[in-house]
Amino acid sequence: MCNACVIESVKHAMMSRRSLFAGLAASGAAAIAAGPLSAQPALARASGKVLDLTYVFDERFPTFDGVPGIAYEEAVNFDKSGYQLWKITFFEHSGTHIDAPLHFSKDGISVAELAPENLICPLCVIDITAKAREDANAALEAEDVEAWISQHGEIPKGACVAMNSGWGAKVATPEFRNTPDGKFAFPGFGKSATDLLASLDVAAIASDTLSLDPGSSADFAVHNSWLPGGRYGIENLAQVDQLPATGATIFVGAPKHARGTGGPARVMAVL
Repeated sequence: MCNACVIESVKHAMMSRRSLFAGLAASGAAAIAAGPLSAQPALARASGKVLDLTYVFDERFPTFDGVPGIAYEEAVNFDKSGYQLWKITFFEHSGTHIDAPLHFSKDGISVAELAPENLICPLCVIDITAKAREDANAALEAEDVEAWISQHGEIPKGACVAMNSGWGAKVATPEFRNTPDGKFAFPGFGKSATDLLASLDVAAIASDTLSLDPGSSADFAVHNSWLPGGRYGIENLAQVDQLPATGATIFVGAPKHARGTGGPARVMAVL
């Protein structure tokens, strides 16, 4: 076959594939519109921009207890076998990760049992950076939620509400976790806010710090009230300061291991 004929044949095949994929995409969009997600009208009409909200997870990433959250052991060596793989051991609650209801309830929903439709959510971002500059243990309270609603409108059912405290700028420093004298210090949600968000049927909350509760919390009030209600949380969310207050959709790549109380997740936003 001549070179020109081959080129034309390849072009024709590529155009056919593009048409096929376009049709599949349209069918998929129609299926989503007709499915459970149609109850979430605030899902973004994507402009094509995807923002990765996930930190790279390695032994140096800060953890709540200060112990490295992940360990690597070589299982197969490339030079010996022609391919390579690691045996990885990690703590569920390290890196950018999910807190499932089972984390703070004896018989709650595991991370594997989270409803798929609650892992794709309209995203609402509440900025408390001014408060956090004044108080390292600042809490996002009900008054912050009410102020957001006054400015941006109602928070849709099934939403994920994320806190922007500006703490991501500290992630590579000891101040992400501690004060100079070694005390826990980072912002989080206040129970007044999460009680209000629960009444609004919000599916998830997300923090740009190590915990859903502020570092100074002595009783994990938010963990103990939010998670047992069947809702989930996300901790160590990255690039929150790059998100709009409203209009984005969050995609939460939750792990699916049996009996999981949570686990590292790949989280994306579509703007």
